[in-house]
Amino acid sequence: MIDLFITLYYKFAKIIKTPLHLLGLISIFTFNTIRSFEKPLVLMRLTVEQMYYTGIQSLPIVILSSASIGLVTVFQAEFQGRGIIPELYIATALVKATLQELAPLLTGLMLSGRIGAAMSAELGTMKVTEQIDSLSVMAINPYRYLVLPRLFAATLVTPLLTIVSIVSAIIAGYFLATTTMNILPVTFIQGMKLNFAPIDLFGGLAKATVFGIIIGLSGTYNGFHAEGGAKGVGKATTHAVVTASLLILVADYFVARIIFK
Repeated sequence: MIDLFITLYYKFAKIIKTPLHLLGLISIFTFNTIRSFEKPLVLMRLTVEQMYYTGIQSLPIVILSSASIGLVTVFQAEFQGRGIIPELYIATALVKATLQELAPLLTGLMLSGRIGAAMSAELGTMKVTEQIDSLSVMAINPYRYLVLPRLFAATLVTPLLTIVSIVSAIIAGYFLATTTMNILPVTFIQGMKLNFAPIDLFGGLAKATVFGIIIGLSGTYNGFHAEGGAKGVGKATTHAVVTASLLILVADYFVARIIFK
């Protein structure tokens, strides 16, 4: 009986210890990243470079996916409300859903798969090939040179791409509604203005900013802690994408409760 109790105790302690240990590592990583902030001009140049790779090159996938969501939203709104709600509210539903939820969430998940994976794979490869250790030997802070530019780029790019996502979804929905559903352009535009509040836009962008921080931290942290050669890099990349996606879904709820209460 005592042996069983001891076994259960150690298993329970291990379950508790693992997430606490991980939280401690992430906290130390975040602290080292914040502490490394200096030389703003150099950091700005590196951040702009990362914004190009993470932002400009992500435009096609964001535009296509957002346009698809806009088409589906308008179609479903018209289908579900056919004969029940006025056509005016189809545009209202599209704008409300896109601004508050669909655009920031879709953009965050898309970028977690593209940016987060790229960051983790790149930094993971540098880690297992000891390039990061070489930077430290040359008195170059790897957190300032590698982590901060990627974190800033993800934080800045995500809300900017969310704006692109909003515009793409609304334009696609507009063309579908006015060309195949016989909804007048003036009716659609009036519906867009109906019940619009600035908090819808600012709330969505606030969500996107939080998602960008999550993507940047998850991608860089997992890349920095990759080990075990090519297999370790693949594992770190998988962890980066899965962790960022789950945290985005969780953060989406809590940020929405704070902003849209």
